[in-house]
Amino acid sequence: MFDTEKQNYLSRSGFSSISLKAMLFDMDGVLFDSMPNHATSWIGATAAYGLSMTREEAYMNEGRTGASTINEIALRTWGREASEQEIKQIYSKKTEIFNQCPVAMPMEGAWEILQKAKAAGIRIVLATGSGQKTLLERLNRHFPGIFTPENMVTAYDVKFGKPNPEPYLIALRKAGVSANEAVVVENAPLGVRAGVAANVFTLAVNTGPLADAVLLAEGADALLPSMTSLDESFYDFVESFR
Repeated sequence: MFDTEKQNYLSRSGFSSISLKAMLFDMDGVLFDSMPNHATSWIGATAAYGLSMTREEAYMNEGRTGASTINEIALRTWGREASEQEIKQIYSKKTEIFNQCPVAMPMEGAWEILQKAKAAGIRIVLATGSGQKTLLERLNRHFPGIFTPENMVTAYDVKFGKPNPEPYLIALRKAGVSANEAVVVENAPLGVRAGVAANVFTLAVNTGPLADAVLLAEGADALLPSMTSLDESFYDFVESFR
């Protein structure tokens, strides 16, 4: 299982081998079923300031920093980037709406995968575009004993953010591994692009409404339909990369 995907990765990356020592996880849509809330809050926040974002655009832009997302929409609508004050106001509104949404629960299968990875001695690093102040507390509540600031990359750690490979390059450094010793787990097109650009084997889990073709077009090395499917095939997956 995954033998063809592994060989294709080695061909495109230039590496002669892959030895799995770390897994680099996105958060929204991978660890938490939170993307519907993010889409709702982005649509509401942009509309409040005379901008327009569709639900599909929210999913397509997932992984960008808040400022980058706002500037993408502002450039299209206003013909200019948003000011620092506008970004602050729009993102504050987005946070306000998000906090009024139903609490997003952990993605089914995520906790099991993290436990299995930890038990197997695989290093775990979070790479998210989120900058929520309560992020670590939330992670510890749902995934106790897994995350610390030392194995997290957030919006506060990056200059560019996804789709730039920067978040995953930082995640590799935090894990203390090279690109052919890690796997990225992503659900977002821009996150897939970032993982591929970092030259890491990038597994797409299609937990949202986008077509599989969208994730494959960004260069995903493998694709599964859910985190549950990754949990069910976890040991076969790990064995393929050791």
